[in-house]
Amino acid sequence: MPGFGKNAELEALNSIQGFATWALEELAARGVERFHLVGHSMGGMVAQEMVRQAPARIDQLVLYGTGATGVLPGRFETIDTSKRRARAEGSQATARRIAATWFLDGDAAAAYEACAAIAEHSSLPAILAGLDAMHNWSGNAYLENIQTRTLVIWGDRDRTYPWQQTEQLWQSIAGASLAVMPGSAHAAHLEKPGLFNEVLKDFLKT
Repeated sequence: MPGFGKNAELEALNSIQGFATWALEELAARGVERFHLVGHSMGGMVAQEMVRQAPARIDQLVLYGTGATGVLPGRFETIDTSKRRARAEGSQATARRIAATWFLDGDAAAAYEACAAIAEHSSLPAILAGLDAMHNWSGNAYLENIQTRTLVIWGDRDRTYPWQQTEQLWQSIAGASLAVMPGSAHAAHLEKPGLFNEVLKDFLKT
């Protein structure tokens, strides 16, 4: 996404709808018209919005460690708290602190440093814009309209998205499948990569 990772030099957007439009246009510019879509965390919100904007372009959808509500009930801290701490502590410290919440073992997790290094690319304006995008978005009203074949994946110790958010996706999207990753938090793809990849491959090859 613009403002994050390898696109950290781009100006970040402050709406989930804007991120979705950007992603769809970027794919079209690369000649990718139809695709499978995996969305993780805020990216899962963007993925839901992409399906709303261009349902015919997406063959299969995976919503992983995400929910349909931007204001996250039960999150490790409120979005307003994250914004306040980001302004006080700076972007680098914020990126590392939040990345630690993604793992059961926090900053002692084997994959933590690599994850934090990616997060550190984001500037303070990008972090604040991303938090604003989540805070101002809800996909609740659209869930029942999603016709795309969907898999919902959740780590059973996720500190960011509690079970209620996952259950809502699973129960509201017609025919959605559910996979729960045991003993993993918000970064199950890094904590249990073998299991995660097998589940993903099994779904996408069907």
